[in-house]
Amino acid sequence: MRGLGQIGFSQRIQLDWLEYTANLALAGNTRAEIAAELNARLHDKLSAGSDPKRGTRHKAISILTKVWVNVPKGRERLRNQAIELIRSASPDDRMCIHWCMCMAAYPFFGQVAHTTGRLLRLQGTAGAAQVQRRLREQLGERETVARAARRVLRSYIDWGVLREAGAKGVYRGAGKRPVGSSRELSLWAIQTVLVAKRGQRQSPDALLQGPHMFPFAAHPPSIREMETCDELELTHHGLDNDVLVGLADRTTG
Repeated sequence: MRGLGQIGFSQRIQLDWLEYTANLALAGNTRAEIAAELNARLHDKLSAGSDPKRGTRHKAISILTKVWVNVPKGRERLRNQAIELIRSASPDDRMCIHWCMCMAAYPFFGQVAHTTGRLLRLQGTAGAAQVQRRLREQLGERETVARAARRVLRSYIDWGVLREAGAKGVYRGAGKRPVGSSRELSLWAIQTVLVAKRGQRQSPDALLQGPHMFPFAAHPPSIREMETCDELELTHHGLDNDVLVGLADRTTG
């Protein structure tokens, strides 16, 4: 899979499951305790009556715990900050935190978001077939790509960020949610998106207002605020003072 590794995010994941997982982590539960609680919560929803280790319940729990518990190496600080941010976050800010955490844990989730967001900007709608075709062009002609993309898109509908546009398999955006009113959340979101994009330097606007963030109306922090953040590194270009943002060396990897 060129540039993304394994797909990983291959199940339809509901927002309230992520909320439940984050709240369990917030309460200080161990990884084993969280997995057990998720298994009980999803028992009648996924893989009911079958071996959960081979079914969708096991896969869903693996996704949920990778996002909020056993995060990829190097993401622990961002996860810990997210746990603190989510304590007092508004519902829209909480959704944004889950969204960014999913992108950081699963680049494929962000790739689907970027592809969907670009189509919405270009034509006002995004067809499932169009998203699948573009992802296959980028990642290879594999049925697993199309199948996983369908499930991610259905997750977006479950989250309420996409809605049916009339024709089967065609979606519209459900409106942008204002997020990032606090300096801490905006700076955290920039760092997390940079991690999801593998440290590729971009402008603050591109990081928080790009296609991958299509459900949200996020405003970047000021240049001064970013300059005082030890985890970010800014590069100024030209007389018009264009700025590219990257991660400080110690946070990459």
